[in-house]
Amino acid sequence: MATAAGVENEMLVSALEQLLSDTTGPSLRLFAPEAALVIAIVLMLLSRIIGGGRLPASWIALWGALIAFGFSWLQYRTFSASGGGTIEYFTGLMVFDQFAALLRLLLLLFTILVIGLTSLTGIPDDEDGADFFSLLLGSVIGMLLMVGANHLLMMFLAVEMAGVPGYALSGFLKGRRQSSEAALKFVVYGAGAAGILLYGISLIGGLTGTLMLPELAARLRDLFGETGAGMGDPAARTLLLAVVMVVAGLAFKLSVAPFHFWCPDVFEGSAAEVGGFLSVASKAAAFALLLRFVHALATPVVPGMGDFYLTLGLGLAVLASITATLGNLAAYRQRNLKRMLAYSTIAQAGYMLMAVAAAMTFVAAASDGTVSVADAGPRAARAIEGLTYYLVIYLFMNLGPFAMAALIRNEIFSEEIDDLRGVGRQSPLLAVCMGLCLFSLVGMPPLGGFFAKLAVFASLVDAAALHGAFWIVLGLACVNTVISLWYYVNVLRVMTFYPRPADAPEVNLGVSSWPGLYLLVICLPVLALGILIQPVSEAAAAAARSLFP
Repeated sequence: MATAAGVENEMLVSALEQLLSDTTGPSLRLFAPEAALVIAIVLMLLSRIIGGGRLPASWIALWGALIAFGFSWLQYRTFSASGGGTIEYFTGLMVFDQFAALLRLLLLLFTILVIGLTSLTGIPDDEDGADFFSLLLGSVIGMLLMVGANHLLMMFLAVEMAGVPGYALSGFLKGRRQSSEAALKFVVYGAGAAGILLYGISLIGGLTGTLMLPELAARLRDLFGETGAGMGDPAARTLLLAVVMVVAGLAFKLSVAPFHFWCPDVFEGSAAEVGGFLSVASKAAAFALLLRFVHALATPVVPGMGDFYLTLGLGLAVLASITATLGNLAAYRQRNLKRMLAYSTIAQAGYMLMAVAAAMTFVAAASDGTVSVADAGPRAARAIEGLTYYLVIYLFMNLGPFAMAALIRNEIFSEEIDDLRGVGRQSPLLAVCMGLCLFSLVGMPPLGGFFAKLAVFASLVDAAALHGAFWIVLGLACVNTVISLWYYVNVLRVMTFYPRPADAPEVNLGVSSWPGLYLLVICLPVLALGILIQPVSEAAAAAARSLFP
């Protein structure tokens, strides 16, 4: 008995030593960006006591985000120079690779731009600044964890850490009933989505006996054997149900139909600055997490599971087509700029989800033996490369319209499209920047959005060679692109074709002003990334190969 107890104590001491060594060594170095944001949050909360509120919270948040971005940039450059690979840290709960490095860099750059926007627009005010930016940075920390989650429970915690501050941010405009209602709806839908996600995780854990993402495919092989299992197998159907529930939880973050109902009301009721943050950052983090999840199911590819993979891929394709169609058709009727942009965001999520569906089709073909694993991997990587490139361009072309909505709101005290009459005539810079962003969202050359959509559509053509249903998905995507042109052009038509009413507030946002310079910083990359696509394309390709080599 004493010997057994001694062995047990030695094992416990060894495990604690390993945990301490892991969490105080390389793990903390990889966690440096998140740690910088945590320190910034603590400083903001203490600034009221120590500094008497004299140091603006926006400056603390900005410097924290800049330092975090610097750490992330050094990690990205160092990791790229070393040839990439995969590093697990915090005892395997998190993973760092080329994909995580790029997405973390993207999220932190976006955070800096959002903080800059709030400083220009004055939302929040000095009194509420510490609370607002603490919530903002807290949400970003959750998103950074989502990008590198390597465990299903870590995935759930990261999603909630990113989502809960968003509920408060959406209702931050105190005294506005519409804002409070939007926040309440966001909380209710978010709680339901969290329950669905957690139940799906529990089913996967019960079926496979593990919650570690890298172990899922191997456990599926043990569960179904070398011959695999069709959808007639009860275990396969249960697994599909579990995967659908996890995807549904993530679909809420992506505002994918039919989990999109919160998006228009929340974007309309919240400040444009918050809407811009939610429309880009949450999408990028959720897509990263979705790719982590489907990659775990398919790496290595389990033979004989082709029916399962194909069912998942076709299901995602159907959701993507419905989402793009619903978002574009609903945007037609909107008269509020933020609400129109909300439906535009839904449609854009549909386009990006098509790339994930195409990647799963290649995995299904490899599982069935239709194509070799060596051929399926690069084809899936090209689909993910298109999605990653899309996310990079999406940062600028979607933040731009929300930033302009916020800046114009401060001038005319309205966010209705009809009240934008003649704004482009008074401030040509607004018309030019809005045109660059909206035409890029349509996918017009030579803007960045054109090449992003082209890459996604090319993956659909490749997938259609394996399954004819993707020709229908491609056709719907092209039709939706044409449909979206009308409501985007309508905004520009109102801004430029109509004269400004005599009694309407004047809008003067020129290049010489700080808001004008900010718009150039956001909108010029939309054009530049469409002309100089090679650097971003190479970075996106390297990130995609880290998932599907």
